[in-house]
Amino acid sequence: MPDMPDSQHPQLLLDITPAAAPTLDNFVAGTNTEAVAALRELQPGRAVYLWGPQGSGRTHLLRAMVERVPGAVLLDAGTHAPIFQALAAGALPALVAIDDVQQLNDAQQAGVFALYNRWRESAATNRAAMLVVTGDCAPLQMPLREDLRTRLGWDLVFRLELLSDADKLSALHAHAAARALKVAPELLEWLITRHARDMRRLTAVLDALDHYSLATKRPVTLPLLKTMLAENPPGNRS
Repeated sequence: MPDMPDSQHPQLLLDITPAAAPTLDNFVAGTNTEAVAALRELQPGRAVYLWGPQGSGRTHLLRAMVERVPGAVLLDAGTHAPIFQALAAGALPALVAIDDVQQLNDAQQAGVFALYNRWRESAATNRAAMLVVTGDCAPLQMPLREDLRTRLGWDLVFRLELLSDADKLSALHAHAAARALKVAPELLEWLITRHARDMRRLTAVLDALDHYSLATKRPVTLPLLKTMLAENPPGNRS
């Protein structure tokens, strides 16, 4: 097979190495093991509010739950407000997941308020549902209507902490080992301090580097990583 021309290398990265779909299994928990365990064991009639800074993994965990529970519905700031109200007016799906509640407008917040009331009413019935909501700060500090702030704390609440660099290095070493990829420690240290902080993006870059090394027939080194990233700046990604 002929060598691939350099102009095709960016397409190689974009097409072959998308970030893995979020699951509870590929979430690097660090100090957040209690929150992950609670999500694994979540039962109908229970609710969880996850909060933490950007990059702490709250959206990863929310989307992982949506994939985990058949019939789950995901709502966010891009969802039309009448959809919130319509869900609250009928039988709830097995899981209602609401991402970044701090971004919702007044009408959407009213819908979430109604959903919490509906969730609580059905909690002890055979139509009980699970509710998972995420935000960027603690319930009572949210810039939301007062009655909704209190409802965010009605059941389980977990603060998600950012992974330490040591946790990220350990996870990336394990990921590289699983791919039989020999990576120098300085390459991984540069990657987490200079390129990305999100673990899904970091592992996607590592996977892309593996493919790029094979395509260019060059060893995996820090200069090769920098060359690959220079050919694939974030602004060029769709």
